Amino acid sequence: METIEMVAKDIRKKIFQIAYFAGGGHMGAAFSMADIISVLYFDHVLRYDASKPEWEERDKFILSKGHACYALYAALAHAGYFSEEELRNVGKPGSSFGGHPKMHDIPGVEASTGALGHGLSFAIGAAYASKADRKRSHVYVVLGDGECQEGSVWEGALSAPTLELDNLTVIVDHNKLQAMDELERIVHMKPFVDKWKAFGWNVVEIDGHKYQEIRTALLTRQEGQPTLVVANTIKGKGVSFMENVPIWHYRMPNEQELPVLMKELGLTENDLK
Repeated sequence: METIEMVAKDIRKKIFQIAYFAGGGHMGAAFSMADIISVLYFDHVLRYDASKPEWEERDKFILSKGHACYALYAALAHAGYFSEEELRNVGKPGSSFGGHPKMHDIPGVEASTGALGHGLSFAIGAAYASKADRKRSHVYVVLGDGECQEGSVWEGALSAPTLELDNLTVIVDHNKLQAMDELERIVHMKPFVDKWKAFGWNVVEIDGHKYQEIRTALLTRQEGQPTLVVANTIKGKGVSFMENVPIWHYRMPNEQELPVLMKELGLTENDLK
């Protein structure tokens, strides 16, 4: 039986394989949320049917921090939305898979994202439509913490409680790094949790790498309130020399670093052929 730990390990392996064959990518951001997306898709949280991507009663997952799409591609392939062979074509001419996810072109992708700050508003629209149509669909969205410096995020943060969207769960991947520096050195975000509480959200703060905490938080509901999960994570989680190092926002390992990464992720030379 495949455990959630095994799934998360496989997701991380796939993230690097995608980056390796593509020649680059935002690995640090993808590794940061690998445990979250593993629990979401493979620990009985998200309701979906990979054989019917347009199933009307499905839950929806929106990756607002679209640059971390390698984690989403890995999860969708693992779930059976498409062949894992597609992961070798990411970024190649003629492929539907690029450095940001595109809806309609890729099965299982619910929103085209990458221009940061828009995923929350999209998710609010989807959640509001589900309520209006009296569907069971729950909407989940992952935001980056640096992304939360966008004004559009705070407009959405005000709107969702006003609309009483208790079918909306927002997960902030709070790794405290953005691009090439620390979050607080660019724009002060503290007190982060208190801000969302003041806006009327049901806020849960967790360790974003502990599977049971993640699952419990993702299944938390409060009548009449949207839920915000502040997931404290480590950017580059799973590769020792990447963890909490800003330069790994977008960089590939060199000849000395590659063997270390392969050993820590459990990759073999055959995995990169």
